[in-house]
Amino acid sequence: MGSEDQLKTELQQKQYDRMTTEPVGKLLFTLSVPTIISMMVTNIYNLVDTAFVGTLGTSESGATGIVFSYMAILQAVAFMCGQGAGSIMSRKLGAKDLEEASKYSSTGFFLSFGLGLLMAVFSFLFLEPLLYLLGSTKTIAPYAGTYIFFILLAAPFFTSSLTMNNLLRYEGKAKLGTIGLMIGALINIGADMVLIFGCKLGIAGAGIATAGSQVVSFCILLSMFLRGKTQTRISVKYVARDVQTVWNVVATGFPSLLRQMLNSVAAMLLNKASGMYGDEAVAAMSIVSRVSFFPMAVAIGIGQGFQPISSFNFGAGKISRVRKAFWSAFVGAECVLFLLSVPIFIFAGPVVGQLRDDPRVIELGIRALRLMCIGQLFVPLTMMVEMGFQSIGEKLLASFGSCLRSGLVFIPTLLVLKNLRGMSGVQEAQPLSFVFTFVVCLLLCRVYLKRVKE
Repeated sequence: MGSEDQLKTELQQKQYDRMTTEPVGKLLFTLSVPTIISMMVTNIYNLVDTAFVGTLGTSESGATGIVFSYMAILQAVAFMCGQGAGSIMSRKLGAKDLEEASKYSSTGFFLSFGLGLLMAVFSFLFLEPLLYLLGSTKTIAPYAGTYIFFILLAAPFFTSSLTMNNLLRYEGKAKLGTIGLMIGALINIGADMVLIFGCKLGIAGAGIATAGSQVVSFCILLSMFLRGKTQTRISVKYVARDVQTVWNVVATGFPSLLRQMLNSVAAMLLNKASGMYGDEAVAAMSIVSRVSFFPMAVAIGIGQGFQPISSFNFGAGKISRVRKAFWSAFVGAECVLFLLSVPIFIFAGPVVGQLRDDPRVIELGIRALRLMCIGQLFVPLTMMVEMGFQSIGEKLLASFGSCLRSGLVFIPTLLVLKNLRGMSGVQEAQPLSFVFTFVVCLLLCRVYLKRVKE
């Protein structure tokens, strides 16, 4: 046992040295790439899912957008647990307190699984009102109900998988998380083809494929912690028995919950506003949301690569590395987002047409997609400020930053523009809210940089 403990200590020291001494640019790249790959693959299978279901009809295509809003709520809970526990866990690892780090990892995991299960039970009990709350029309609701049934069965596996992925990322082992998510995504794509077309199950096949892939990802990710591939452990014995630890996880992860919940609320409001103009409008905005998330996923991946560097080095007292990581992440995300948005802007018509061959859907989708490509260029700064505050434990400022883009700014912008400009205003609301939020975050950026002085 002595040699095993010594080996374990050496590996922990090696990881500590890597996080605190490796050049920031190189470290950011190595931590971002696995996250970007997993997010891109996940987004690709979302697009493939949309394309497959889109062949079944416009209402079925709209149903995927409705359920996507609900999955964003599940994701919000998962990110609250994963980033809340992960941020503190990473700082504990930076301070070389492995016991406390494992306590936060285990607490975050079991909290996420429990909340996912609880949400599934309540959603089953109130399924019909939930579908209309998410933005379903009468013609979309039956298909959305079929699809969401299977998503609810896998809800606790979905939330805890995302939580474990975040924990691995905050440990600086994003590659392990990528393996689990990528295998699940590839299974989803293959199962979609077999179940939707081969077995003629239609939208039910899409739901089964998505739910099954989440369970597979869960098993793979959990095995990483159980087989000793990580520094921290997930075990019932490490779960916190005190309310304060759970509160620390929730409070630290609250900005993530807020950010993701508001994204879901934004999607629901867009669905409802679009629904006034028919199923074609709902389908178009659903397609735009998924396509525009493709370049955004890369920017988010870079931001998520920045977070463990910030948390770990803040805990280790290496403040200059925190500032350098912030600027490297911002510049990198901006450049990549621009390079990916340009071709989508130019070929907006063919892109939308590939996902739903309906003239009205294509017409509405082209304008909305091009506006999103422009608006998203203002997002990287706001994203890094939000994530930066959260990674150093500034809960209040992180929560305020998270409220802006999809909440305090977006909701009034949508309400005003849809009344003034109809469907054109619905298309313009989100891109404009990105611009307005950018202006506010210029001030928040100065506050953040003052917080991370030597």
